[in-house]
Amino acid sequence: MDVPRGKEVARRRTIRRVAVIAAVIVVLSGTGVAVSRLKPAAPSAEMGEMYIGTVKRGEMERQVRGLGRLTPQEIYWIAAAVDCRVVKVVRRPGLDPVKANDTLLVLSNPDLELEAEKAEWQVKQDAANLANLKVKLQSEKLDQRSSLAALESQYTQAKLTADRDTELTRLNLKSDLESKLSVDQATQFQNRVALEKERLSIGDESIKAQIEAQEVALASSRANYLTKKKQVDNLTIRAGIDGVLQEVDVEVGQRVATGTILAKVADPKKLKAELKIAETQMKDVRIGLDASIDTRNGLIPGRVIRIDPAAQNGTVTVDVALLGALPADARPELSVDGTIEIERLRDVVFVDRPVSGEPEATIGLFKIEPDSKGANRVNVKLGRASVNTIEVRDGLKVGDRVILSDMTRYDQYSRIRLN
Repeated sequence: MDVPRGKEVARRRTIRRVAVIAAVIVVLSGTGVAVSRLKPAAPSAEMGEMYIGTVKRGEMERQVRGLGRLTPQEIYWIAAAVDCRVVKVVRRPGLDPVKANDTLLVLSNPDLELEAEKAEWQVKQDAANLANLKVKLQSEKLDQRSSLAALESQYTQAKLTADRDTELTRLNLKSDLESKLSVDQATQFQNRVALEKERLSIGDESIKAQIEAQEVALASSRANYLTKKKQVDNLTIRAGIDGVLQEVDVEVGQRVATGTILAKVADPKKLKAELKIAETQMKDVRIGLDASIDTRNGLIPGRVIRIDPAAQNGTVTVDVALLGALPADARPELSVDGTIEIERLRDVVFVDRPVSGEPEATIGLFKIEPDSKGANRVNVKLGRASVNTIEVRDGLKVGDRVILSDMTRYDQYSRIRLN
């Protein structure tokens, strides 16, 4: 049976449409694959807006830098010696200098003042007791000497009598019994004299011991009085050193306990610099290194004298002694910049420090082409670093120009065009 002509035409038209659509799909797919295989076009950048550095060879000075402040080398902290109450604030913190004997505060402690007065009277009483004891003992000693003198006189008379009677007995003018009695009496007086002398000698030692005991009591009471008096004197707070009063931490009427800090006095002529150095830069910093302190009004040479053993908030405190004359505006708490010289490297290849350049790291930098039309990414191995420069160990040669600005937005490109 014959197929109608109209149906055949419609079928052929449908086939042609399907073929065209298939062809379009194939073409589009090929185009997509080709486009995906194309490399991205190099982006352009303004060369004038970039920081360009040139690789050099020569001497490189390694330094670390930190911000800091000037602080006094000598600070006199004044603390309360006893519990007391603030009666008067005589001086307030300021730039006016104070002398060591200038009064800063007046404190009060009635109990302590009463104790000091009692201690003073005790000293006077012990001194009077010592004087009275000396008079009494001296009088007793004189009585003993008087008794000894009387015995010695009696002994002398008894001895003379015994010698006389002995001679008379030899001449048969007196009985033997009477001469023996005279000799015995002389011997008794002689023994009494010896005992009295011994008693007098022991009495001297007794007198010395009693006087020393009373002197110890007097010394003890005097020491107690001096302690109380010093505590009372310390109720008048003085500067202690010539300098500047920096702090007064109490107010009138306030009660303070023993050991409470009342004030702080510093010597403005003896200052040091306290620098805050990033802990990542502290590897080679050591005591004795030379430094330079910028006060914004001149540079002062210095030397590292102390390194804080602990880091705080990512920094380490380094104390630098100032070796030069201070400018006229130098004062405690003045902000400064400090640079510490680590070492001088001879004949090394180096470049200005890039934004992202860390010591002993390998980073990508854009090296500028000779015609300055573009820059290609190269891997650069870095070495030892300073504040503004860093050693180049591989990847660049002397004379190469590189972009040192932050180029993170071009990380996906190996080349950029320069305008």
